[in-house]
Amino acid sequence: MEIIQIVGIALVATFLALIVKEQKPNFAFLLIVFTGCTIFLFLIDQIYAIIHMIEKLAANANVNMVYVETILKIIGIAYIAEFASHITKDAGQGALAAKVELAGKILILAMAVPILTVIIETIINMIPTG
Repeated sequence: MEIIQIVGIALVATFLALIVKEQKPNFAFLLIVFTGCTIFLFLIDQIYAIIHMIEKLAANANVNMVYVETILKIIGIAYIAEFASHITKDAGQGALAAKVELAGKILILAMAVPILTVIIETIINMIPTG
């Protein structure tokens, strides 16, 4: 049960950060950032397995891999932006966190435009001309 390990690591780090925070707040913050990164690295194998499975499904369905790769990149941007935003919020930088979230949204929109264009063109081609 990987979730139990992750929750255990998070709870231990939280309790340690609360204890250390009174004496050394900077160390407490670094402990939380390190723990967050460790949890993310702990999940890398799962992320790889999911990406590999999606790529196999797309290949079996004869879906153009460019679209699958773009969607996976969009998902990655969303997770990374959220992770960075939470870290900056934990550091007390709410305004900077909002900018990270905005940047993530803009990058996602920029990457989604080609896919949206293909979808719109496909729909237009399906409409019978009178």
